[in-house]
Amino acid sequence: MANIDAVRKAVNEFLKKTLNVKDVKVIKAAKAGLGWDIEAEVYEESSFIKSLGLSTKVQDRNIYAVKLDENLEVQSYELHGRGE
Repeated sequence: MANIDAVRKAVNEFLKKTLNVKDVKVIKAAKAGLGWDIEAEVYEESSFIKSLGLSTKVQDRNIYAVKLDENLEVQSYELHGRGE
């Protein structure tokens, strides 16, 4: 059985690679049957400013929901919400 540190590490590696971001912060981790439900905070380039074609260092705070199975393989992920 995986411990929470292994879960956090698996989610960090997956989101950094998938979203091409530098930092990922796991803000919620809960057992869900044999797997895990995770929420992680990620700062990404502002999609609004990017859509305007402007260069900026403004970043959006986004929350991603990630589901892992018992082997810490990602089963799904989605943008869960935007921070303020």
